[in-house]
Amino acid sequence: MNLPVDGRTPLVLVSGWTGAMDGVVGSLLTPGTVAVKHDLGRVYEGVVRRTIYIAGEAPRETILELAHGCVSCTLREDLLPLLRKLATRSSVERVVLAMDPALEPEALCWAIENVVITGVVGQIDGSASRDVRIDAVIDCLDAATWLADATGDDGLADRGIVASGDDDRTVAQVVVGQVDYADAVVVTAGPEVDGWERAKLNAVLARLAPGAPVAWVGPTDELDVEALLAAVPFDARKGAITDAHSPLLRGQPPLTADCGVSLVEFTANRPFHPERLHEAIDVLLDGVVTARGRAWVATQPDEALWIESAGGGLRVASAGTWLAAMTPEEQDGIDTARRAMAALRWDETFGDRDTSLVILVHAADPTEIDRTLQWALVSDDEMLDPPAWADWNDPFGQWHEDPCETSESPYSDQKREATE
Repeated sequence: MNLPVDGRTPLVLVSGWTGAMDGVVGSLLTPGTVAVKHDLGRVYEGVVRRTIYIAGEAPRETILELAHGCVSCTLREDLLPLLRKLATRSSVERVVLAMDPALEPEALCWAIENVVITGVVGQIDGSASRDVRIDAVIDCLDAATWLADATGDDGLADRGIVASGDDDRTVAQVVVGQVDYADAVVVTAGPEVDGWERAKLNAVLARLAPGAPVAWVGPTDELDVEALLAAVPFDARKGAITDAHSPLLRGQPPLTADCGVSLVEFTANRPFHPERLHEAIDVLLDGVVTARGRAWVATQPDEALWIESAGGGLRVASAGTWLAAMTPEEQDGIDTARRAMAALRWDETFGDRDTSLVILVHAADPTEIDRTLQWALVSDDEMLDPPAWADWNDPFGQWHEDPCETSESPYSDQKREATE
C-alpha cells in the first residue's frame, strides 16, 4: 500500500530546564536545517530575543518588542508566523525549535495545531500545522538536578522566571511536563551522579516517558542526535494532543517497582466526597513525582474534574462534561474512541461517571495512597441517598462554576493563553 506523501516541513522541538540543549541543537544544525530560539527572559517586559541559526553562518539575532508581554503574544505574533514563512523556503528542509525553559512542549504543539495565523503573504490563513509537521520532541535534562526539581515545590518566580503576570506554575510542573511529552530524552550525567541515582532516574523516565529512547551522555561527550531520532518509535506521540478522557497509561510502561519507583493505578465507580477528597489530596504531593487523571465528585454530577500534580504543585480544573450528562446530539459530536470506552463501563444509574488516576511514586507507600483515596470516596450509606449530595460543601466548586473553555484541551492553562 502506498502511503500519502506528507510534503510539510519537518519540525523538531528541543525542550529542557537544564541539560545539553545547546549540544542537541548544534548536532541537528546540518545543511538545510534552520534552528530558532526565543529567549523569554524579559517577555513580561514586552521584550523577546529571537535568534536564528543556519549551518555555516553567524547567528542572526532580533529584538522583538511586543505590545503585551506574554508567551501567547510571542507565539501568535512571531513564532507561529515564522514557522509558516520558513516552511515556504526551498532552502529549508527542516526546522528545529530550541524552546525557552518557560515553555512546555504540549502547549506549543497545541498552538501549532490550533492557533490560526492570518496575514502571511502568499499563504492561506490557517494554523502552522498546514506547513510543518512535528517529527519529534526531544527533552534534555541534568541527572544531578532533575529529580529534585521534579519533586520540589519551587515556583518559576522563585527561579527568576516570570512568563506572565498570573503564571503560578512550579518548576516541577514544567520539568515533569517536558519529560512526559517527550519522544526522546537526553540525560547529562557527570561523575557526581552515582549508580543508584542513575538507576532511580532511569526507572522514573521509563514510567514517565515509556517507549522514548534515552541517551545518557557525559558533560563533554559528543551525541549523535540523528541516531536518537531514528530510534523514536513509529507510534510515538510526535505532537499529538490528548484530552482528559484519553487513556492515562500509554506506551506500555513497566508496572512493577524498581528502585522504589512504581506506578499506582486508582480507579473507582463511585464518586468522591468533596471535603474528604480535599483533605486526602495531599497524599499526591508527598513522595510522588506526578499524578494525573479524572475524578468524579459527588457534588458535581455533570462535570468531571481533572487532577494533575507534579512534585509540590497541584492543578485542578474542569475535564469537561460526562457523556451521561449530554444530550444525544452532544454525544454524537464526541470522539468515537471515547464513546466506545465509556460503553464498556456504562452504569445504568450513573452512566460513564468514574474516577481514574495514575500516580508515579518515588518515595511513597502505594498502599497508603490507595487507602487514603478509598477513604475519600462516598461510603455505602452515603450512596443510598444521592439527592443529599447536592447539599454537601464543595471546596472544588469554583471549577464547576467557571469551567475551562470547551473549544480546547480542558486541563492546561498555558494552552488557553495561546488563544487569548
